[in-house]
Amino acid sequence: MTMAPDPSTVNIVTITDIDRRIDSATVCRPLTGALNASNVAINYYELVPGDSFAYGYHAHDAQEEVFIVTSGTVTFETEEGETVVESGEAIRFAPGEYQQGTNTGDNRVEALALGAPQDGGGLDLLRDCETCGERTPHTIEWADDREAKLTVCLNCGDRTGRYD
Repeated sequence: MTMAPDPSTVNIVTITDIDRRIDSATVCRPLTGALNASNVAINYYELVPGDSFAYGYHAHDAQEEVFIVTSGTVTFETEEGETVVESGEAIRFAPGEYQQGTNTGDNRVEALALGAPQDGGGLDLLRDCETCGERTPHTIEWADDREAKLTVCLNCGDRTGRYD
């Protein structure tokens, strides 16, 4: 006999009902809070061509990340080179592993990103800085109007990206 799940432990959400948050991707819907997840961060992404899951090449001190591509193809830059992940495939990165997944194709990508633990500790974010002439450490800040996020070079202070 199958028992009905306890309604206090079952959370079902419709992804399109979750508000989009400002992020590096065209669509990022944070599912963690809506699902009352306490140990894992869960995000739904839609990447148009050129979009990325992240603001740059990065590593989390303490967070393991898993990306599940449900539609399209993502190219991940890793320390070992490029790795292509197609629809129906998943890829895992251990804490401390640098990576950046980008839609380098012509079609929209849909994917889920899972990160555990939820608080991944520190983030080491690297981006190309035109002023410095190389890939440098960066931070992510809110624009003054809080309508966008900005990437700022920690070496020279220049803004290298804006995400609305």
